[in-house]
Amino acid sequence: MITTKLKNHNCGELNLNNLNEEVTLSGWAATIRDLGGILFVELRDRTGFFQLVANPQINPEVHKVFEKLRSEYVICVKGKVTRRPEETYNEKYATGQVEMYPESVEILSEAKTLPFVLDDENVSEDVRLKYRYLDIRRESMLHNLTLRHKICQAARSYLNGQDFLEVETPILIKTTPEGARDYLVPSRVQEGKFYALPQSPQIFKQLLMVGGIERYYQIAKCFRDEDLRADRQPEFTQIDLEMSFVEQQDVIKCVEGLIVETFKAAGVEVKPPFIQMPWQEAMDRYGSDKPDTRFGLELFDIGDIILKSEFHIVRNTLENGGIVRGIRIPGGASFSRKDIDDITKLAVSFGAKALANIIYLEDGTAKSPVMKFVTEEQAKQIQERAGAVAGDIIFFVADKPKLVYDIMGRLRLYFGKRLNLIDESKHNLLWVVDFPMFEWSDEEGRFMAMHHPFTSPCLADLDKLDSGDLGNVKSIAYDIVYNGTELGGGSVRIHSSEVQKKIFKALGLTEEEAVEKFGFMVNALQYGTPPHAGLAIGLDRLVALLCRTESIRDVIAFPKNSGAKDLMSDAPGEASLQQLRELHLKSTAHK
Repeated sequence: MITTKLKNHNCGELNLNNLNEEVTLSGWAATIRDLGGILFVELRDRTGFFQLVANPQINPEVHKVFEKLRSEYVICVKGKVTRRPEETYNEKYATGQVEMYPESVEILSEAKTLPFVLDDENVSEDVRLKYRYLDIRRESMLHNLTLRHKICQAARSYLNGQDFLEVETPILIKTTPEGARDYLVPSRVQEGKFYALPQSPQIFKQLLMVGGIERYYQIAKCFRDEDLRADRQPEFTQIDLEMSFVEQQDVIKCVEGLIVETFKAAGVEVKPPFIQMPWQEAMDRYGSDKPDTRFGLELFDIGDIILKSEFHIVRNTLENGGIVRGIRIPGGASFSRKDIDDITKLAVSFGAKALANIIYLEDGTAKSPVMKFVTEEQAKQIQERAGAVAGDIIFFVADKPKLVYDIMGRLRLYFGKRLNLIDESKHNLLWVVDFPMFEWSDEEGRFMAMHHPFTSPCLADLDKLDSGDLGNVKSIAYDIVYNGTELGGGSVRIHSSEVQKKIFKALGLTEEEAVEKFGFMVNALQYGTPPHAGLAIGLDRLVALLCRTESIRDVIAFPKNSGAKDLMSDAPGEASLQQLRELHLKSTAHK
């Protein structure tokens, strides 16, 4: 209970149980109405609204002050809680049966006219971000930040109950290779040297396991200098955890309990165990390693059928390591020529060189430009493989596996939304497991770690590291996926210094480079490292999904915009010449 002289009750908590009670309230004048000389004010604080009434016949002094009020003035009132006339009950608010005729009122703070109306849902995001301190007063923002708090509390409570220790890790660290770009921080006292802001606490949480902490967690700030979109920010937050003397299934079971508790904080009930799906199966069925399983439209392989056809362009692609995947669209035979052209253009925008289709007509025949290369029998086999019936259309793409999966996975989501197949009431959670250890980067011209270089390879694939068969090495990694969005990911870590050296070598790092970049990690592994594993959940993304908002900016108190700029404080800004000199830097901004 609040007991200061400015406030001893909250606006949204008063009801008939408080009748005739003397209370002191403080808050914002949300609305002011003049009904025949009697002034009504909706007083708002964090808990809700409470109606104040000023009648010049009852208390003229209070009425005079109310006449000066404008929207968003901050006021303090004192008086008794009274019952509203029954015909004026407001069912919209929990306080809708009571009100107050204040005995005294004080204006604590005046307010200029706001740059936007708080309950206007059409205000541009840039305006909202520029005046974020006002935007936070909106009910939706208050709801989002309150839910974020509850989710954090639930996570801490659960992990504390599982014998984890909350430990902070450094923000100023050494820059390391792999992953996104680091944010660099120049050192004033070490000329020419730079710190980096951590993309995750990865190395440090592993060192905590070396140090014998055994169970660690942290709600950690992370930083990545990358191009932004709705679910990315230059600084973001993770629920980060690590465990010693465990295997993959131990981590999965622990995290499922964490998911249950954090979802419960948002009023959502989910029941473990969640499905565990191998990475290759997810890619083959859904074209994505974060599949949305709330609807069907699963992909299918017709490569074996095409190889027997005269479709030489696709056959050549298959014979050179490519794949072909198709998708069946129920009732798609009704698509107009323009519809098909637009869908084809969409696939091309995803990276497809072409998008083939076959329409299955009501008379049992197949219609398609590709029929000149495919026999009626082969078209029938494709129909059976797809599970297509008369009136359906199938689309298919052939190319390199990574590109085909990406194109078809995105087309699947497009049709899921276009055909209203996604059940928004579902809460589908699943684990994707058995990831590849490496993925080829055309840009780098080498294999890269699919997750990070401290992920343990499957022990059965260690010989492939030695033989150079990196494309077929699997890792002991796992991602938790919610309704088609990756909530978090983790892995069993390497606890052998010899295996870690092999991974660095596979990634093209010389022994000297590995020591330069990760020397302290390599050294630590030589002093008795327990088997350990962990995971990090994207807190911003988790809260945004549970708030049913598309952008994580809606669940962060003071976010950056899509250009990584803080419109409110105008950060980033220029440094002075004196600051630059102290940091031993020069800037093209200063001539």
